[in-house]
Amino acid sequence: MENKTRIQKIIADSGYCSRRRAEAYINDGKVKLNGRDAKLGDKADANKDIITINGVKIASKAKPRYVKLYKPRGYLCSSSDPHVGTKRLITELLNKIPERLFPVGRLDVNSEGLIILTNNGEFANKIAHPSNLFKKTYRVTVAGKADESQAERLSSGVDIGDGIVTRPCTAEIITEEEKRTVLLITISEGKNRQIRKMCEALGLTVIRLKRISIGGVKLGQLKPGEYADLTKQELKLLGG
Repeated sequence: MENKTRIQKIIADSGYCSRRRAEAYINDGKVKLNGRDAKLGDKADANKDIITINGVKIASKAKPRYVKLYKPRGYLCSSSDPHVGTKRLITELLNKIPERLFPVGRLDVNSEGLIILTNNGEFANKIAHPSNLFKKTYRVTVAGKADESQAERLSSGVDIGDGIVTRPCTAEIITEEEKRTVLLITISEGKNRQIRKMCEALGLTVIRLKRISIGGVKLGQLKPGEYADLTKQELKLLGG
């Protein structure tokens, strides 16, 4: 009986990267199956066939690991820098972890807070897929004063350009000062730089953006650069 699996799943299960990234590697011609160029749709036996990415052999299925990290500002949410070392990578903060982990989702380089990392490609796909609608909460500091009408407009959905209107969310003012306002914003989608674009559309300048929870998993007492393995309860909150 044939015991073969699509090669992008084998790559994801190995912990090398997510399935989506594996598909990109295949399309870019970086993956070989038994010495020949692999194609999307190819299947292989993980115990017999040899799969390489950029000449590096993919290991057998890795033991899953799930970590939450407080990403500091100035770090790139990637396991590799496309600009050849111009920015620090969040994986540099995990140098005591032997497994090769990759981030689930993103925070832009100037943002901080909670990031989930794993070597389980199926889990990563599940969390990142837009249909799952995991709620993400951000503590957002803007310059000057924001009023209740702006918070209401954020909550009702905002046109952020290119014909994109954000889904309704929750936005509340939690601190008001003369030179800054702090809002708590919870969204259930993850468009590129969404919170910043929502605020910019209303004339608000974000001076600090910190994600404090994903799907019920909280940043907690972690300090910038610190990480911890997810507990069984936290993993359950994410459907793991």
